[in-house]
Amino acid sequence: MSRRQAIHVRRILAVALMTASPLPLMAQTAAPAASAPAAQAEPEEPILPDDQFEERLPKAPSTDPNAPLPSIDSWIDQQMPAQSSAPAELPPATDPAEERELAQPLPPLDSVTVPANVAAANEDPNAKLPEVRYATSIEGFGKTGLEDEFRAASALVDGDGKAETAAMVQARAQEDEKLATRLLYSQGYYDGTALASLDQTGDGTLKAVVSVTPGKRYKIGDIVVNAGPTIPPDLVRGNLPLKTGDYVIATNIEGAEANVALKLPENGYAFARVGDRDILLDPATVTGAYTLPVEVGPRGTFRKITTSGEKQAFGADHMEVIRRYKPGQIYDSRKVDDLRKALVATGLFSSVAVDPVRTNEVGPDGTEYVDLHVEQEAGPPRTIAGEAGYGTGQGFRAEGTWTHRNMFPPEGALILGAVAGTQEQGASATFRRSNAGKRDKTFQTGITLNHQNYDAYEAYTAGLNIGWSRQSTPIFQKRWTYSYGAEILLTNEQVVTNLLTADKTRRTYFIGALPVQVGYDRSNDLLNPTKGFRANLRVSPEGSLQGNFSPYVRSTFDLSGYYPVSDGLVIAARTRLGTINGVDRDDVAPSRRIYAGGGGSVRGFGYQELGPKDANNDPVGGRSVNEFAVEGRYRFGNYGVVAFVDAGQVYESQMPKFSDMRYGVGLGGRFYTNFGPFRADIAMPINRQPGESKFALYIGIGQAF
Repeated sequence: MSRRQAIHVRRILAVALMTASPLPLMAQTAAPAASAPAAQAEPEEPILPDDQFEERLPKAPSTDPNAPLPSIDSWIDQQMPAQSSAPAELPPATDPAEERELAQPLPPLDSVTVPANVAAANEDPNAKLPEVRYATSIEGFGKTGLEDEFRAASALVDGDGKAETAAMVQARAQEDEKLATRLLYSQGYYDGTALASLDQTGDGTLKAVVSVTPGKRYKIGDIVVNAGPTIPPDLVRGNLPLKTGDYVIATNIEGAEANVALKLPENGYAFARVGDRDILLDPATVTGAYTLPVEVGPRGTFRKITTSGEKQAFGADHMEVIRRYKPGQIYDSRKVDDLRKALVATGLFSSVAVDPVRTNEVGPDGTEYVDLHVEQEAGPPRTIAGEAGYGTGQGFRAEGTWTHRNMFPPEGALILGAVAGTQEQGASATFRRSNAGKRDKTFQTGITLNHQNYDAYEAYTAGLNIGWSRQSTPIFQKRWTYSYGAEILLTNEQVVTNLLTADKTRRTYFIGALPVQVGYDRSNDLLNPTKGFRANLRVSPEGSLQGNFSPYVRSTFDLSGYYPVSDGLVIAARTRLGTINGVDRDDVAPSRRIYAGGGGSVRGFGYQELGPKDANNDPVGGRSVNEFAVEGRYRFGNYGVVAFVDAGQVYESQMPKFSDMRYGVGLGGRFYTNFGPFRADIAMPINRQPGESKFALYIGIGQAF
C-alpha cells in the first residue's frame, strides 16, 4: 500500500468516527476536489524499491501464459528456509537471562501494567481489598471553554481518585475519552480527538491522563431549506435563526430547528414536520453546508371538537364553551394548548390529551379543516381540602371543605364547608357552576351559618348569596377580574349602646346587599408576586330590610405594587382606603362596620384592634379606614426573610382623616413551596397603648399582600 493510499484510508476512518458521533448532527466529509493539479503534490519515495519488489514476486514455472499458476502454499514454501531435522543453531547469547526474556511472548497492546489488586491465598477471601489510588490530568482543551463542562461530567473526576480495581480506572478513562470527543463535536470541533492513557508513577500510584486535540472549529457554510410554499413566504427560513459563519454548535442548530417546528403550527400548519438535517463538512474550508428538509403540509382552520374515552367527565359540547378560538379561524397550536390547560384546570380528568385531526376537507378559502380530538379519562370527582392559620386577637382558625366537582355535569360542584376556631365556628353549603355558559365565568349560590365572637362584636349570622364572577386562579391569572351578585343576611349581634359605660344589648339585623367588585392585575404571580401592581375596587350598596329602608354604601379600594431591586430582593408596598357613606355608625351592624389590625391589615396589633374603643377598651368599629405597608422581601433558595413597616387607623367619620396613625414593625420568615410561600410574621406596635400586646404573631399561606 502506498503512502497516498494510507492517507486516504485515514480520511475514511475520520469520516466514520464523525458519523458515529452520538450527537444529532449528520456530518459527512467532502471528497477532495478532482480538479486539484497533481503537480502540486510533493514526490513521494516508494516504500519498497521496484527492483526489490520484482525480486519478491513468485517466479512462474513456465513462460506459457496459459499454464496454471502455482498454489499459494508452494509459493510460501519457496520463501521459507528449508527445515532440517536438526534444530537450527541460534547465535550465541551473551546473557542466558536476556535470551530467556526475549523468548517470552509479547503482552496484549491494551494491557496496563499496574499492581494487581488481588488478595493473597492465605488471606480471608471475604476481606475488603485495598483501594486503588489514582490522579487525573486533563490536557488540551485550551480556549475551547469545555474543560469545566468535561470535569462536571467526568467519570475519573467523579471517582475522586479512588477505585476498587485498576480495571475500573481504565473503564473510567475510556468513558472520559468518549465524553471529551462528544463535547468537541457538540461545539463544532469535528476534527477533534481525545486519548486517555494510564501511567504508573514511581510510588506505584496510577495517573490517568486525558489528552485532547481540538483541531479546527467548523462554521456553517451554505444554508439550504427545502420546504413547500407557506403564508407568509418566509415563514420557515425567517424562523430558522441560523446564518452563514455561525459555528456548527449542536444545541444552537437543534434550537433553531425546534423554533421552526414551533412556529409552523402557530401559523396554521398543524401537520408540519421538520426532517433530518444534513451537514456536509469540508475540511479544506472548515465549513459545513447545511440542508434542512421541511414538510409544511396544508394550511388549516379550526372546525369542531370530538372526544372519546371509557369514562368521560363531560362531552364535546361543553368543550366548545371552554375553547377560546372560533371555528373558521386559522389553526394556532397555542390555542390548542390553552384548551388542554383549561380542561386540566377543571380538575375532573385523570388524563386528557388534545390533538389535531386531519380531515382532507377544503374550506371556501382554500384552507383545510382541522378538527380537535380530546381523549379523556375522568378522575375522582371528590376532594377534601383544608387550611389553617393563627393570628393574635383572631386566635386559631381552621377551615375544611368537601367538594364533589361534577355532581351536576358539566362542572356543577357541590361544596360543603366547615370552620372551627377559638373565636369563629360555622358551616356552609355552596353550588358552583364553572365555565357557566362562557369561558372562565362562574355562577355560585349558597347558604352560610356562622358564629363569631371577637372583642369587637359577637354575631350569629345566617346568609343567602348568589353571584357571578370571573376570578384569577393559580393556573390562569387574569388581567381583569370582576364579580357581582346579591346577598341577604339575618344576624343577631351584641351591640354597645353607650361607649362611656360599655353597656351592651342584642339586636337583630335583616340586611340586603348588591356587592360589585372589579380588579386589575399586572403582577407576575398570584401568590408570590415580584413585579407589577394590582388594583381592586369593591362597592356594596346595602340597606336594612326591616322597618324603614335605610340605604348606605360600603366601598373599599386596594392598591399594591412590587419592585424587584435584584434577583433576590423585592420591595412591596400597598395601601387601602375604605368608607361607609349614608348612615351613622350606630345604625350599621357591628359585623358590617370597618375594622383594622391583624395579619392581613396592620401587623403588630390584634385582629380588629385599631380605631374607636368603648370603656372596656374593646373596638367598636368605624366608617372609614386608611392603611399602608412597605415590605422588603429577600429570598435565598427556598427560604426568605421579610422586614416590614405597617401603618393605619380607623375613624368614626365617613372619610379617612389620615391622622393619629398607628405603626407596627416586624420581621417574618418565608418557606417557598410549589403552591405558595408559607408565612410566619412577628410584629410589635410602636408607642404601645394600655391593653395592647407587646407583639403579635401571624402564620398562614401566601404573602401578606
